[in-house]
Amino acid sequence: MIRHILLCKLKDASPEATERLVDAIEGLRGISDGLRALAVGVDFKRSPISYDIAAIVDFDDREALARFSAEPRHRVVVELLRAACSAVAVVDHELP
Repeated sequence: MIRHILLCKLKDASPEATERLVDAIEGLRGISDGLRALAVGVDFKRSPISYDIAAIVDFDDREALARFSAEPRHRVVVELLRAACSAVAVVDHELP
């Protein structure tokens, strides 16, 4: 199984802007085969080193992650994130 972790630091961390991006990420649920789980959370601590949004997405295998990444609806969300974020961090790793 593959875990994809996304961290987003927003240019505008207002509740409205945050909700817009959370909704966009949650809208990716079920868009491709092999996507097992998708969880999105908003940071409540708001420390200087915190990111504003975190998403954890689990896939059956690397091929499922590749299908998801190529999905046009995913590409739309990627472009939204590029426009809305001052920083993004991603980690993809295998789970035992």
